Amino acid sequence: MTKYIFVIGGVISGVGKGVATASLGKILKEYGYNTTLIKVDPYLNYDAGTLRPTEHGEVWVTDDGGEIDLDLGTYERFLNTDINKKNNMTSGQVYKSVIDRERSGGYLGKTVQFIPHVPEEIIRRIKLASEGFDIAIIEIGGTVGDYENEPFLFAAKSLECELGTENVAYILVTYLPIPKHVGEMKTKPTQQAIKLLRQEGIFPDFILCRAEQPLDEARKSKIDFNVHISSENIISAPDIETAYEVPVNLQLEGLGQKVLKRLKLQPKKECDLSDWIKLVDNIKNPKNKVKVAVVGKYIKLGDYSVPDSYLSVKEAIVHSGAQLETGVEITWLNADDFVKDPKKLKELSAFDGVIVPGGFGTSGVEGKISAIEYLRTHNIPFLGLCYGMQLAIVEYARHVCGMQGANSTEIDKNTKYPVIDFLPEQKAVVENEQYGGTMRLGVCPAIMKDNSVVLKLYQDVYAGTSRLEADADRFEKLVKEGVCRKLDTKNIVLERHRHRYEVNPEFVDILEKNGLVFSGYYSRQDGTNLMEFIELPDHKFFVATQSHPEFKSRLGNPSPLFYGFLKACLKKDK
Repeated sequence: MTKYIFVIGGVISGVGKGVATASLGKILKEYGYNTTLIKVDPYLNYDAGTLRPTEHGEVWVTDDGGEIDLDLGTYERFLNTDINKKNNMTSGQVYKSVIDRERSGGYLGKTVQFIPHVPEEIIRRIKLASEGFDIAIIEIGGTVGDYENEPFLFAAKSLECELGTENVAYILVTYLPIPKHVGEMKTKPTQQAIKLLRQEGIFPDFILCRAEQPLDEARKSKIDFNVHISSENIISAPDIETAYEVPVNLQLEGLGQKVLKRLKLQPKKECDLSDWIKLVDNIKNPKNKVKVAVVGKYIKLGDYSVPDSYLSVKEAIVHSGAQLETGVEITWLNADDFVKDPKKLKELSAFDGVIVPGGFGTSGVEGKISAIEYLRTHNIPFLGLCYGMQLAIVEYARHVCGMQGANSTEIDKNTKYPVIDFLPEQKAVVENEQYGGTMRLGVCPAIMKDNSVVLKLYQDVYAGTSRLEADADRFEKLVKEGVCRKLDTKNIVLERHRHRYEVNPEFVDILEKNGLVFSGYYSRQDGTNLMEFIELPDHKFFVATQSHPEFKSRLGNPSPLFYGFLKACLKKDK
């Protein structure tokens, strides 16, 4: 029988429930338990696909094409495993399923009510996502007391009543403020959060206390005395230098063994985090340092920076840095600044390399194109992701191939040289305003060009095996599952996609004749080849991809493109 752990937030959101969930999952996996992680988002959106990055952070894409919450990315990075879209549940999905079932007669004429039918659908989805696993950890977004969380808390309690208390545990992640004018850590908000949760019939087994400083015994005793939770189960989780240190700290606190004991389980093997600890040490104490700029458009919201818009890009840089024992100073640059003041382009020379990530729409486009031209002509390492590749092609078409005014039809529908364009089937989708879940989504196999720079990056062995070998095994499984069709080539790379526009096949020949190398492509059944990778072999590093390689990067198993990019940055530094 699957055991369930619910992770619930208290006091404020954004204190690290996702990292805590992922860290506990990693620890339990290291103890030998087949563990999966599930995220509940109480918003009414069907998924995260149409949410603004500045409002909700980046949209995470799964192998099976899910557009979901960024916490699922944290789960994958910590567990080093692929998680399916069914592991993300929203209120929108739940309510739609209930209504669709009612419309199709699935309730056999019964009066459909909030209780029991909504919690029953929630439980059904939890069981579906956790099927075949020993332990499922479910993170409920938001905080206790949020009205929209009521059905999920009710479902959690209902599951406990169904399976028994020995099969369901609860962790409350709370925040202990230290007001500057007082200088003392306050426990009252945590006490109130515990009482709020108890009003839902849920008695937390563990309290994970987030704070700027470590939790002392006096505060543990105070919480213990006021809400009757053993101080042994009150876990200190102070601010730290890197999120990847959290599993180590929680293991030192004994959380993994305490949770197993609560669920009446014994460790199947020793929890060995030694390799992880070495990589964390590389992050904290790097031997080398480089400066990298990210030229994006989702940089600020009001007066505040929003790095979560490109969270996976940041983490992919960290992963490669850890592997190369290199600290990376990341600077976030707004592409529009290069349009307002072209002289700012010279500032790019101060960096060892520059990344142009994905995006949508017209804002910031000309600034990105100008930045890419500067990087190309000044031999500065460049990595383009998704939209970054498309704009690199626009730049090359304009300034090398002589196609003045070349553009993407996303920007200029009437351009004389539509080097980036819709696929025919996407035109109907946009005309009918069917934006949600209709892009090219999920993992796609790319056939790589022999002796190309990109192929060599995927052949490189730096984490025990080459990514090319790992992708070959994964592709074979996808073929057997009917997800992909068999291809007669060995050089296949799997990356995730999220885009609506493609390189226009009509312009591939002229771009190649002018020196641009297309080092990988996706072969459709209708015979159309969609370009996946580009490179300039004589440049220090000029590589771009139509995919999102950041979604497959892991600590201990970094993305080949980011790894190659950082190696080039190190050479430039020397």
